[in-house]
Order: sequence, then C-alpha cells, then structure tokens
Amino acid sequence: MYSKEWDLIYQKIRKDFGFSLEDDELAANVLDKLMENKKRYSIDALERKIHDKDIVIFGAGPNLESVLKERKFPEATIVAVDGTTTALLEYDILPDIIVTDLDGKPEDQIKANHAGSIAVVHAHGDNIDKIGKYIPKFKGFLIGTIQVDPSNYKNLYNFGGFTDGDRAAYMAAYFRPRKIHLAAFDFETVGKYSFTKNTMRKLKKLRWCQYLLKRLEKETNIIYI
Repeated sequence: MYSKEWDLIYQKIRKDFGFSLEDDELAANVLDKLMENKKRYSIDALERKIHDKDIVIFGAGPNLESVLKERKFPEATIVAVDGTTTALLEYDILPDIIVTDLDGKPEDQIKANHAGSIAVVHAHGDNIDKIGKYIPKFKGFLIGTIQVDPSNYKNLYNFGGFTDGDRAAYMAAYFRPRKIHLAAFDFETVGKYSFTKNTMRKLKKLRWCQYLLKRLEKETNIIYI
C-alpha cells in the first residue's frame, strides 16, 4: 500500500509544488482523530465494490457530460472524482464510491454518502479547515486517506496517487479489479466540474496525474473512454 518508491515520488511532488510535510502530517492527525468517531468505517466495503469488478472512474474533463449521456457502464462500479459527484447526481447517477479532497461541492458528496456512496476523503496541508468542517457531516461509509506514511495513524490509508483522479485509480488497482476505465480524463483542459479557480495550478497537477497514470498502466489494465 505504501512504499519507499512512492515516498520518493511524493518528495518530488512536494518539492515541485512547495508543499509542507509538516502541514500534510498535521492534516493527517486531524483526520485520524475525526475518524475515531465513525462507526461505519470499513475498508472491506471498498474491496467488495472493486475486487474482480469493472471500474469506471469519472474525471472532470470537458466531455464529462457527453459521456454521462451515453450511459455505457451498466455493470460497472462507478467512482466519482471529487466535483464529478455533482455531475453524476445531476444525471441521476449515484456513484458507488467518491474519491475527494473536498475541493468540489462537499454538500453533494455528503448527500451521495447519505444515499449509499462510500466516501474516500483525502487530507492534505491545504484542506485542514474543510476536513474539520465536513467530515462530521458524513454519516455513511467513510474511508480516510493521506499522502504521508500511514503507519503512524490508526484509521488512515495511503494507496498512492496525487490528484483525486489518479489517486482513485491507484486505490482501485490496490483491490485488483478486472479493468479500470477512465472516463472524461483530460490532461490539457480543465472542465467546469473541477470547480477550480486556479487553472494554471490545476494544469500542473494534471501533468502529474498523467505521469502517475502512465506508471500505473504498466501493471494494471487501464482503458480510456
């Protein structure tokens, strides 16, 4: 789940963006403490949804809505990436899993979680306030993830990955799915369901997302749709 190889990659990412290791660890501490009060916390729920299943992960590329209109994923486990939760709900699709750092519309993610979606919420140095505000509002299945060594925490995981999109793919790969389909993933254009105000920074993150997914393709059956 967590390795020295991944730690070396994340050190490069931190250096590239100027992220603080101390802030990431503080975020992890906050989330770990909040997770202690979550009664429906179980990683087994993720495995049941993913292992030996076809997985469709929805990115926030500009063609997201056209992909959703086609609805070519009847037998797959549906994974929403942060803000794409809002898009799926608008098309009356309840995701099986939501992978988020709460940058999109957390209210929609909480709504989906209450309706049955497993929420995989990520803590990092830039979202500590959101973690404190929104985590208590999730009442369904909830998994906590971080980008530092998880061995120091009781209730948190690190499946690898950096952005919500590639992190969702790394999480899925960990549970050995049949195939991972990446829908509406675009590494050059920021779609409206990214809900970002800093396009240049987002594009920089997408370049890392693309790099990390290419690494994952070497060992996992990934298909772009």
